[in-house]
Amino acid sequence: MDRQIELKGRVFLKFDVQAVTGLHIGGTETGIEIGGVDKTVIRDRLTNRPYIPGSSLRGKMRSLLEKYHGKVQNQRIGQGYIHSCQDSDVYATCEVCQVFGVPGERSFGGPTRLIVRDVPMTDGSAAKLETSRTDLPYTEVKTEVSIDRVTSAANPRQMERVPAGTAFGPAELVYGIYSGGDCDPGQDVERLKVVVEGLQLLEDDYLGGLGSRGSGKVRLQGIEVSVRGRDNFLGAPTRLGDYQDLAGLAAALPTLLGQVRQQMGLP
Repeated sequence: MDRQIELKGRVFLKFDVQAVTGLHIGGTETGIEIGGVDKTVIRDRLTNRPYIPGSSLRGKMRSLLEKYHGKVQNQRIGQGYIHSCQDSDVYATCEVCQVFGVPGERSFGGPTRLIVRDVPMTDGSAAKLETSRTDLPYTEVKTEVSIDRVTSAANPRQMERVPAGTAFGPAELVYGIYSGGDCDPGQDVERLKVVVEGLQLLEDDYLGGLGSRGSGKVRLQGIEVSVRGRDNFLGAPTRLGDYQDLAGLAAALPTLLGQVRQQMGLP
């Protein structure tokens, strides 16, 4: 089989992530002093600002898409299970594994299509929080109480969260389109719908921890889509469209996919 794979181009999605409710994405507990918060958020070591790891955003999208598409949870990871195609026939028709990839030890599979960057806090939100009376730098402390259902004893704990209204951005998703081997560039373009589905599922769900208790609702806004084709890979990306929100992007998706095909030289 011909395993030569050619990169046809990349599609770039940029947007801001606004925390509609307080956001908790956990960081290391190392060095927490006695009497400090029980669960901290992850921070940039240079700026001390909280940020959204690309792995958290990407992992949440994949998890939601696996359930949305009804994928079998067949691989154990830690205390839970995820979906990962076990043979080439299933992989050939699996939209999720085609976009997000399979482990390198598999004897099949093409390149991972989707790259998700870390998302920094915007300078505007950082400046606003720096002048606010937050419990900790850039964050609030939320006290939660669990109740022992047998003894009725209360067990309070403190959680660090980024306050509602904080914006992170720009988030950047980079989606690769390939040909050769088992890769079909036309199908890769169509699978951009899966990425948009994942973003919509995220808005309907939550990001980070404590979601069932009110944290982690986010809104994506200021979406920008651009593309860099193989014939212009050393030049600036071609801007295809700007959308206020995901609803606007979804409505324009058929036209957008046609524009991507044109930029890639596909029928």
